Amino acid sequence: MLPGNTYHVYNHANGRENLFIEEKNYHFFLQKLSDYILPVCNLFAHCLMPNHFHLLIEVKQEEELQKAYQLHGPTVIFKQEELELKVSKSFANMFSSYTQSFNKVYHRKGSLFMPSMKTEIVETDESFCKVVHYLHANPVHHGFVKKLDQWMHSSYQILLSDSVTEIRRNEVMNIFGSREAFIKYHQQDIDIKTKWVDE
Repeated sequence: MLPGNTYHVYNHANGRENLFIEEKNYHFFLQKLSDYILPVCNLFAHCLMPNHFHLLIEVKQEEELQKAYQLHGPTVIFKQEELELKVSKSFANMFSSYTQSFNKVYHRKGSLFMPSMKTEIVETDESFCKVVHYLHANPVHHGFVKKLDQWMHSSYQILLSDSVTEIRRNEVMNIFGSREAFIKYHQQDIDIKTKWVDE
């Protein structure tokens, strides 16, 4: 994942397992996201489903990444390829940390996430809006709720609220144009031809 680029990131549990069994699991995952990913990425939207998750993130600019990955001691300047690997490693570390805690609590062993996280670059405002809508409508598509605002494990309600959040709310609303435009866009049906529909 390249510095400065926006990506739709998603991953699935291994086999028929779930990533989230109890309410506290969702909160714990978001804490891990905050610890491991938000130092190097900006978060625009998310949706956590029982057996998979979706994120819309922007990898921070190269200068910010250089600072984020500095260790104690002499300043090291990383090449772009090294920064790409470090961002990927941050995700791997998050998955590993979550899995270790999950395995301990639920007395299981082995990997929890599919080994290959999926990433799709998002290059236009149109694609950005489409992905945000798709993430938020995912629980409706999978039959968990009738309306997208009923699912408590996505960023939809957070983006519409005034609560303190690490999500880049203002940037999201600016791309949609306004809060009203954001709501109206989310009232349409999702495009079932979207390539991410088969998580």
